[in-house]
Amino acid sequence: MPAQSTPGLFSGSLAAKIAHLFTTAAAHMPATIAPKALALLGPTASGKTGLALALAQHLPVEIISLDSALVYREMDIGTAKPSATERAAVPHHLIDIISPLQSYSAAQFVADCTRLAAEINARQRLPLIVGGTMMYYHALTHGLNTLPEADTAIRTELQAQKQQHGLAYLYAQLQRIDPVTAARLKPADSQRIERALEVWQLTGTPLSEHFAEQQTFSPPLALHSIALMPTERAWLHQQIAGRFEHMLAHGFIDEVRALQQHYPALHADMPSMRCVGYRQVWDYLAGSGTTHTLAERGIAATRQLAKRQLTWLRKLNADTVLDCSKHPDMLPETLAVCRQHFGI
Repeated sequence: MPAQSTPGLFSGSLAAKIAHLFTTAAAHMPATIAPKALALLGPTASGKTGLALALAQHLPVEIISLDSALVYREMDIGTAKPSATERAAVPHHLIDIISPLQSYSAAQFVADCTRLAAEINARQRLPLIVGGTMMYYHALTHGLNTLPEADTAIRTELQAQKQQHGLAYLYAQLQRIDPVTAARLKPADSQRIERALEVWQLTGTPLSEHFAEQQTFSPPLALHSIALMPTERAWLHQQIAGRFEHMLAHGFIDEVRALQQHYPALHADMPSMRCVGYRQVWDYLAGSGTTHTLAERGIAATRQLAKRQLTWLRKLNADTVLDCSKHPDMLPETLAVCRQHFGI
């Protein structure tokens, strides 16, 4: 879906400088050099969207959504989707691209994000990736996980072999088929030994080779990551509670009811309805609890999501970390980082 630009907002020396930057880069940059992009990451309700929109008032950015919930059409309130006015003012991508009956994978995101960043660069604008779906970001920066899902039948068979012959029997198998992984694991590490054997049986490729493929992955974009990391947990909890209460007051329940009516095939286990908040409203509409318990459950589920996002972010070691709970005006530092990264 093509995004609309905002003509006339950037002019004069800045526009000329950016045009010169892209022209020079196109003339001198080897084809193997990844294009630059900025990633603005953070837990839910940390202020990512507001900061991105503020940044867009000063630089010609286009926003690529890093949010697995915003891809769905007709899911606006419970996803805190940017308004039509905000999306008209700043080009947005990967929002409203599928129906709630469909699914969207990390592999699709990587392909779409890489393509969009190149197109944005070609328009002499700056790609700004904004969101908190860290599985997508990990796939973009570290490659897709090629390992297969667990297989119940194979695991049952391995458990039976272990019961009959002992763990040493399984470890000896692993030493024969994947000596690299066997040398890395302790002989008593039952869970990892069984997983390595399972991967071999499912794919015919040793686990060590799967890992080697991921280690040679070359990221498609030259990214600078900015992470919004609140040190005051109470602040984030207050933001989460306030936002969920606002959603309920502005028609969240009616939105889910309308989805059920519009899509008769929709059910609670679909990816769209597993989005935080939607599952809780679905259960409420099925007769579980009151609006008060709905609010409690929705807020608790959103807190758990934020906790998981923060765990990912701590492991990320972002290039720039901003404490959104103590410094409400993060725009000056974000602008400085953006200008330095893009060389403008």
